[in-house]
Amino acid sequence: MPNPKYSIVIPAFNEAARIPATLEAVVARIRARGWNTEVIVVDDGSRDHTAEVVRAFAAAHPEVRLIQNDRNRGKGYSVRNGLLQAQGDVVMFTDADLSSPIEEAERLFRAIEDGADIAIGSRWLESSRQTIRQPLYRQLFGRCFNGVTRAVMRLPFADTQCGFKAFTRSAAQTVFQLQTIERWGFDPEILFIALKRKLKVKEVPVSWAHDERTRMSYLRDGLRMLQDIAIVRWNALLGRYGRDVEPAKRPESGNR
Repeated sequence: MPNPKYSIVIPAFNEAARIPATLEAVVARIRARGWNTEVIVVDDGSRDHTAEVVRAFAAAHPEVRLIQNDRNRGKGYSVRNGLLQAQGDVVMFTDADLSSPIEEAERLFRAIEDGADIAIGSRWLESSRQTIRQPLYRQLFGRCFNGVTRAVMRLPFADTQCGFKAFTRSAAQTVFQLQTIERWGFDPEILFIALKRKLKVKEVPVSWAHDERTRMSYLRDGLRMLQDIAIVRWNALLGRYGRDVEPAKRPESGNR
């Protein structure tokens, strides 16, 4: 296809059961809206049949392509791998469970059209948009982590962790070339980098529904994310986020 206007990246680890419905919903939406869009699934070393399922789906849906990591590397690595290979003018990532419905992508795209370099979905700007809320302990933990993140990294956002973010092509190439965190803690890092590089970030309220099948452990992964915050501050101290990056250019098509 010609260079797409939009790229939608979906990181996936052991998602053979959920990914068909997700891809059906995404492809149905982009066809209904007439968008020139590519959908990139990044398989993060799945131990199930995720890659085979996506490959079979892509054979019948030319909008979809598969990228495979060499092994399990983490969500942050998968998002970076997909977005740096994406060919769209506007690129975004969304979670494989579509906790934010794909229809909400238009809210992010509109923010980009209105001048933002990066548009991030927020569950907390309008909490009434949450159709299925998290259990109370997850809400409390998430708010505490976000509070620590805001304080330590000086991020002025109500929600840093929502897995629903869009970027201009240039902003994505800048931010993700500088990203170093490869697992759950990558979201605050990319936002920190964006502000460091003086990119315009717009926080957008989106609908969102909690999925009980989430694999994130708030204790184990929360501790790792606190470590990641320290790494980001150390990287900033060493000037690693100020280095030159390669200009955005169209890559060759990824693995199918």
